[in-house]
Amino acid sequence: MIRKPKKNKEIIIDLDGPDGNAFHLMAHAKSIAKTVGYASDEIGLMIDKMVSGDYTNLVKTFDEYFEGYVILETSNPDLLENSS
Repeated sequence: MIRKPKKNKEIIIDLDGPDGNAFHLMAHAKSIAKTVGYASDEIGLMIDKMVSGDYTNLVKTFDEYFEGYVILETSNPDLLENSS
């Protein structure tokens, strides 16, 4: 089957499942950053910022860089409480 590409395809990451693992999120970040055009030095700085704190910092940094590209879903009250 041949079809036109879907536009505005949402990327949804369930932080409560295996995709919410810190290493998996960093892998997603690198991949998405390359796709949207971040330079390799910008990606390095982003990853450094992600690992500079705890898991909440990692998730917030991910959200800061990819808001509008990725939707993060969770039932974790600590992450929801600090969401903007």
